[in-house]
Amino acid sequence: MKVILNKDLATLGEEGDVRDVARGYFRNYLFPRGLAVPYNDKTVKIFEARKDEIAARKAEKRKEAASLKEKLEALNLVLTMPAGANGKLYGAVTSQTICEEIAKQGFQFERKRIELPGNSFKSVGKYKITIRLYEGAVAELPLTVKAQVAETKPHAPVTDKRRRRRDERRRAEEVETEPSQPEQDSAAEAAHEEENVRA
Repeated sequence: MKVILNKDLATLGEEGDVRDVARGYFRNYLFPRGLAVPYNDKTVKIFEARKDEIAARKAEKRKEAASLKEKLEALNLVLTMPAGANGKLYGAVTSQTICEEIAKQGFQFERKRIELPGNSFKSVGKYKITIRLYEGAVAELPLTVKAQVAETKPHAPVTDKRRRRRDERRRAEEVETEPSQPEQDSAAEAAHEEENVRA
């Protein structure tokens, strides 16, 4: 069904655009949230009246996107992540990781606007990430992923006290597993009686 977008949607288009969508998608998602209205004579007239207002808003957004692009491309993102000796990360750098890092610099973005080659980075190195802004405006940022140096703690020497406790525990376990003297005596008596019965 034909709808007119009431707000900008990254997946569909911008305010005032006419789009074809599934009826259920419109009824269950777009319309209840006020994101779109059905395309009919009444709504077309409303949007025609708002045409200049929408065009002015779009021009302002384009200007903001151009300014934001400059600021973002001036950033040099550096992430320090835990990694092995071969440079492989113990996790992965995802769009969510970058979204959080950019937020620390004072820029707020939806995670889905950030595009990474291969969807994630799994080793240290230098990369380029892309952030989709408004319309066709795209910012490309350099990203450096560094390995976090793991602190190695020296092993504590085994003290005599610890060794004594360990030996005592082992002895206690050995005593528990060995059958007690009365158990051995009763087992021997049972075997003796069995022999007498056979005889």
